Amino acid sequence: MNKELFEKGLEIRRSVLGAEYVDNSIQNANEFNMPMQELVTQYCWGEIWGRPGLPRKTRSIINLAMITALNRPHELKLHVRGAINNGLTREEIQEIFLQTAIYCGVPAAIDSFRTAKEVFDEMDKEQ
Repeated sequence: MNKELFEKGLEIRRSVLGAEYVDNSIQNANEFNMPMQELVTQYCWGEIWGRPGLPRKTRSIINLAMITALNRPHELKLHVRGAINNGLTREEIQEIFLQTAIYCGVPAAIDSFRTAKEVFDEMDKEQ
């Protein structure tokens, strides 16, 4: 493991997904799944999200579209919050999901709207 990239990834991951979620993921990891936590933190967050070529807001837009296409609601839930943390508005997220309805399929987009609504409802209760 590259400690420098891991630390860089940990900082970015906390910034986007929230420190509480990330710290819980790391602290609750065990011998079986810790290598995945290390891989995701170092490679995904440190190496890729840490690149200067795209702003985080753009990376969030791409992630929301791709995760919708893959129909992964658990990951989408995390990345909707992350997208808000990266400066996207609810209206922009709505537009992303409308766009994905055409290119990824209406059922996938409907699931993404449903998942995002759950996140927004949670966020509204937190305020």
